[in-house]
Amino acid sequence: MEFWVYPLLFLTGLVAGWVDAIAGGGGLLTVPALLWAGLPVPLALGTNKLQSSCGTAFATWRYARAGLLKLPALRVGIAATLLGACWGVASVNRIDPQLLKRVLPFLLVAVAVYFWLKPDQGDRPRAARVRPVTFAILGGLVLGFYDGAFGPGTGSFWMVASVSLLGLDLRQATGWTKAMNLTSNLASLAVFIWLGNVNFSIGCVMAAGQVLGARAGSGMVLRRGRNIIRPMLLIVVLCLATKLAYDALKHA
Repeated sequence: MEFWVYPLLFLTGLVAGWVDAIAGGGGLLTVPALLWAGLPVPLALGTNKLQSSCGTAFATWRYARAGLLKLPALRVGIAATLLGACWGVASVNRIDPQLLKRVLPFLLVAVAVYFWLKPDQGDRPRAARVRPVTFAILGGLVLGFYDGAFGPGTGSFWMVASVSLLGLDLRQATGWTKAMNLTSNLASLAVFIWLGNVNFSIGCVMAAGQVLGARAGSGMVLRRGRNIIRPMLLIVVLCLATKLAYDALKHA
């Protein structure tokens, strides 16, 4: 690979880490960049998991230090997510990705509409609608499975679920989402490493950018809270829905 490609991948990781720390969706930037750099699809996906896991780990650590992970049933959610992600990775060859790509844009638009029509949602903690342990187990199994098997939009689904069902504010929901995303990312990464589908030199270059971007993005979340999370979440969700709808139409 040409040397000048590495600085571009570093910058892509930097921007993606910033976006990921606030609202998720950094893969919209990093996966196309890795494919553009000439990596075959399995290697691009594995390398993406490596670099994104580093940024997510840093953001999760930052949110933990700020007290955003002192949430009920968090450990139960992590265990359920790990189990669901392993189940999803093991089932990836049995799922029709085209079906998911046709359905997902509608689900993501529904997420965007939900936050758009409820501007006060997530502005402060509210009473939970389901028991935290029940939410952690069901959410972890379902969204962990989804992330292991497919992935796009997982963070958005965690955000809307933890705000609407668990009653978290947007800052707490971001902390919960990062912890769960990190869990499922690490499970998937372990499988990619085992299969030999990770380019460590490229992954480490992008990971350095991811960590710097995550530092900046998590700092903005801690300082500005919902004022930065809500608009970024809407932008990321709509961009992801547009991309998935385009891909579905292209392969129809």
